[in-house]
Amino acid sequence: MKTVAVFFGGKSNEHEISVITGLLAVNLLREKYRVVPVYLSQSGEWYSSEKMRSVDDLKSVSSDYPRVVLEGRTLVLHKKRKKKAAVIDVALNCCHGGEGEDGTLSALLDFHGVPFASPSLSVSSVFMNKELGKVAAKGLGIPVVESISVSESDWAEREQEIMEKVQTFGFPVIVKPVHLGSSIGIKVAQNAAEFTAALRLAFRLDSSAVVERYLAGKRDINCAAYRKDGKIVLSPCEEVFSEQEILSFSEKYEGTGSRNSAFPAELPEGLAEEIQSHVRTLYETFGVCGVVRADFLVQDDNVYFNELNTVPGSLACYLFGESLSENRDFLVSLIEEVKPRHEKERVTTGILHSTVFSGAKGCKRR
Repeated sequence: MKTVAVFFGGKSNEHEISVITGLLAVNLLREKYRVVPVYLSQSGEWYSSEKMRSVDDLKSVSSDYPRVVLEGRTLVLHKKRKKKAAVIDVALNCCHGGEGEDGTLSALLDFHGVPFASPSLSVSSVFMNKELGKVAAKGLGIPVVESISVSESDWAEREQEIMEKVQTFGFPVIVKPVHLGSSIGIKVAQNAAEFTAALRLAFRLDSSAVVERYLAGKRDINCAAYRKDGKIVLSPCEEVFSEQEILSFSEKYEGTGSRNSAFPAELPEGLAEEIQSHVRTLYETFGVCGVVRADFLVQDDNVYFNELNTVPGSLACYLFGESLSENRDFLVSLIEEVKPRHEKERVTTGILHSTVFSGAKGCKRR
């Protein structure tokens, strides 16, 4: 039986959402695998116990569960005398935002030789940055909404220049923290004063912000993709509704308003296929593994790429099936698609054993 480590939590504004996603995966995968939950605290410690099954089980983690560290593919109990907790066959990253979604965790797993059913460092780092994600999509011929990226130092040094550029978009504009998700810190600015206030909020939460033209009457459309039996599987498109100018955190997760969705989305002929084609292009070009969800904005018959989520909420299970059994089958497909790692042959130059570089004098000559 495979041992699957599910990583969730992390040092992120989306910590709590990650816990929910992680525990969903933990409970759905238990019937098929030995599942090892790995909880990443907001201060950076790792804890693990197969008893972690619900939110209530995580209320006093530091006192209830042992800390663990990763040594190769082995999770080791963090005690005076080392004790092996589990040898990981496959890891699943459920950490939204922060070091979970920006590629840090992927890089760490890769360094230790742990196979994982999630996007790689390169994919994660590019699309964690909303402005870089737009650059990547635009380079592939996928339309994006006109935008600029503004850092706190940029604003301090070039406020007038930036304000003039933003005014060419025409108010309202949207201001987004460049690295955050779940609609955290996003504001619609109707005028220059609101724009300045929105930037200040973004800089409190992140290093920089993306400012983009607001699309009146836009529709929010999502589409996810993963690989099964070597072939890319695309979900139908989903339209998410909002009572506000933008889909807010409270509508997504707190049940406020009457937010709902249409699945599949009712789109003009050919538009759903166009969106799915863009998602396929992104998935194929970047050699993505695991599941991703792409978010688009539609205005009239025009489609614009918005962002790519490399650790989507609930891992986008709901876009591939409604029942728990369908969700389980989907997650199992992610795990089974992962192939065992094979170490590549490494070239050794032998230069360190050369007499040319022996001793301090030899190094100094170089």
